[in-house]
Amino acid sequence: MSTVAITDIGSLVTNDPNVGHGALGLLEDAALVIDEGVISWVGHKSQLQATDELISVEGRTVLPGFVDSHAHLMFAGDRAAEFESRMNGQTYSAGGIRSTVAATRQASDVQLLENLTRLQAEMLAGGITTFETKSGYGLDVETEVRSLRLANQATSEVTYLGAHVVPAEYSSNPDAYVDLVCSQMLSAVTPHAKWIDVFCEQGAFDPDQARHILTAGKAVGLQPRIHANQLHAGNGIQVAVDCDAASADHCTHLTDHDIDLLAGSKTVATLLPGAEFSTRSPYPNARRLIDAGATVAIATDCNPGSSYTTSMAFCIAVAVREMGMTPAEAVLSATVGGAKALRRNDVGHLGLGARADFSVLNAPSYIHLSYRPGVNLIDQVWQGGQRSTK
Repeated sequence: MSTVAITDIGSLVTNDPNVGHGALGLLEDAALVIDEGVISWVGHKSQLQATDELISVEGRTVLPGFVDSHAHLMFAGDRAAEFESRMNGQTYSAGGIRSTVAATRQASDVQLLENLTRLQAEMLAGGITTFETKSGYGLDVETEVRSLRLANQATSEVTYLGAHVVPAEYSSNPDAYVDLVCSQMLSAVTPHAKWIDVFCEQGAFDPDQARHILTAGKAVGLQPRIHANQLHAGNGIQVAVDCDAASADHCTHLTDHDIDLLAGSKTVATLLPGAEFSTRSPYPNARRLIDAGATVAIATDCNPGSSYTTSMAFCIAVAVREMGMTPAEAVLSATVGGAKALRRNDVGHLGLGARADFSVLNAPSYIHLSYRPGVNLIDQVWQGGQRSTK
């Protein structure tokens, strides 16, 4: 396979402090070389050796592909009316998920796959080159299995979220549903999933149930993650750390003890700015987490009810404006932070040996992602060393 040099990079974000300066590993007037889909050289353009092909980006910014570690793309239906009601003053609760469950159960495989493909294309056009997606809108064995089977056609980062909420048919006996999630449903989905997740929240699953579900998933080889402390303070962060969850997601309502737990663990605090934006909820304080030494990720939480966006750039801008992040911290959280939330070291950076996943911005600096909110600055997207047609 031929080598390709991306050259005339005005500003290169590598996320490798050993390559460039600062946490973002910034290099000016830079170049990188792609060999068999990975980065084989990074440095100043003046030091570039001969390659088989040269591609100039004419002074634009290059940064690693965004890593979206939390999304819900396996669904059918629309909840625009619910969004309008919230904008008119209705309070968000976990119960709205059930309307999407009904639509998803009725949808065909073709309809679910078409919706997944549409949202995946939106993500790629916005610079997301790696993404996770969950089940959780089936809540019966058949629909959970087919949701995960279809999701595997788009990504290897597939999460079993049978424990999203208790479905209507089990509302009078939630413990029976927890048993189903941990037994028959878990056995059926295990061949199709890498991760197991649970919504630990009032109106969904309590900490004891969440711990039981994650433990059952770990016993069959699924890796844990958790929705925690979105709507209320609680013990979700303790469950996450005790179970060695890769990430605790939302983290909107955190005590000092929660932050200490996260800072002293490998569990990534994944923040979802789109959810607070779309539900008019308080934003989490990223500054507290970062200053305490916790690892932070930003993800889109793309879902039809509470965060119907595939734009990581939008989430970066909101995180900077509303959550106390600097532009550099937000970019780091949307790239290497997301990779850590998926326990990946081959994506989220452009150091030697990384996958050649990156975006070219039609802007002189990564700062423009938050400086120019609502503007799609993505000029090119590359995955595995191949330029996408978007």
